Amino acid sequence: MEPNQQRQALLRRIPGVDHILELLKGEGSCANVPKTVKLSSARRVAETLRNRILAGDSEISIESMADPEILEQTKTAIRQASTPNLRRTINATGVVVHTNLGRSLLSADVLQNLETIASRYSNLEFDLAAGKRGSRYSAVEDLICELSGAEAAMVVNNNAAAVLLCLETIARGRKVIVSRGELVEIGGSFRIPDVMAKSGATLLEVGTTNRTHPKDYERAIDHETGLLLKVHTSNYNVVGFTAEVDLAELVELGTKYQLPVMEDLGSGTFVDFSQYGLIKEPTVQASVKTGADIITFSGDKLLGGPQAGIIVGQKAIVDKVKQNPITRALRIDKMTLAALEGTLRLYRDETKALDAIPTLRMLLMPLNTIAVRAQQLAEELSGLGDPRLELQVLNHTSKAGGGSLPLLKLPTKGVAIRIKGLSANTVESALRQNAIPIIGRIEDDAFLVDLRTVQEDELELIVEAFKALLERTAT
Repeated sequence: MEPNQQRQALLRRIPGVDHILELLKGEGSCANVPKTVKLSSARRVAETLRNRILAGDSEISIESMADPEILEQTKTAIRQASTPNLRRTINATGVVVHTNLGRSLLSADVLQNLETIASRYSNLEFDLAAGKRGSRYSAVEDLICELSGAEAAMVVNNNAAAVLLCLETIARGRKVIVSRGELVEIGGSFRIPDVMAKSGATLLEVGTTNRTHPKDYERAIDHETGLLLKVHTSNYNVVGFTAEVDLAELVELGTKYQLPVMEDLGSGTFVDFSQYGLIKEPTVQASVKTGADIITFSGDKLLGGPQAGIIVGQKAIVDKVKQNPITRALRIDKMTLAALEGTLRLYRDETKALDAIPTLRMLLMPLNTIAVRAQQLAEELSGLGDPRLELQVLNHTSKAGGGSLPLLKLPTKGVAIRIKGLSANTVESALRQNAIPIIGRIEDDAFLVDLRTVQEDELELIVEAFKALLERTAT
């Protein structure tokens, strides 16, 4: 039979949607599946078959379109349609604040309060003392001020929003002076110049990529200047022949010329990591002490809380930001507030915060603790008794992630896993399709599990996933 005739014959054998639905009627496991899901799944199976035939897929035959095969394909489609799109994963990459995997994990203390607030009514915008409408910012403002030393604070849905809102409030229609070396791009090609353009402010670059001096700012100041802006380059570093104007120097210039000074801290942290042996990262408290008028930072990176953009600074300016109509479009909901409040309360005791907040705990996890977990995983995998398994415990490095501490390389331990007869890409794909997807790295044709970011109760899940993979591929 000619290829075109064979293709037409296969196309004619594609079952109709009504026929597929009839096949499902005898399946007790699908009895409670909504009709819309059955219908869309049946259509998907038929459409997939059609596309594969037209693409010349040699694995499609008349036998593969028999009723039992079609029924199994449809049941698989139903299972996929019934699985939530947002799913739990196991982070075996070693990147602690992994943007693609949800950034920071919330602590157990925070989750307990979050469940209560999310499942019950709350005083979100109700002043219990006065018995009248209140402000949602009051739930966290005092806490943020207590921890940072700022006069006032507020929260919006992320740091990019915080920067946009502050620029629009303070400098719309005016010039904002910023060092050329600080015009950063964050995730998703989101750039400081683009944010500034949307705010209605005019960007004025000064200095060069690698060197900027106070005189560069001073020469650029004129009657149209509305703001001096410093952007912390938290996701990259310029090294070598460099010079930058620190925030304190910029505040001095602002005072001299009666101009407000703003800092976008990016990630932002309340913890001085250098005292624990890591690279020094400017703290929010240190920025506030310089006298900067307004400072913005993230809630879901080094802070270890939910996605949020936190604004701190002088009360007069923060009050203006709160009154900006855009604020309503950027405000956070009760669940974010509950999670943020719970996280902030932990910072009242830094020792407790380091232990309770997963992001901090993983960043500061001792190498010997990671080594014990790596050895345990290797032994449990070896215990599966499959001769195809090749296991090696390696020294490696983890990253902070989330655009934070770009030069930091955290010593870690990883387990390199190879399966004879299967490529590393095949293993990676299979684990990614696991019931609880396991996301790792491929290096030297091995699937690498970095134990810094694998939670203690997830070792068993990884072993089970490999056991299932080995059983499926056994000959």
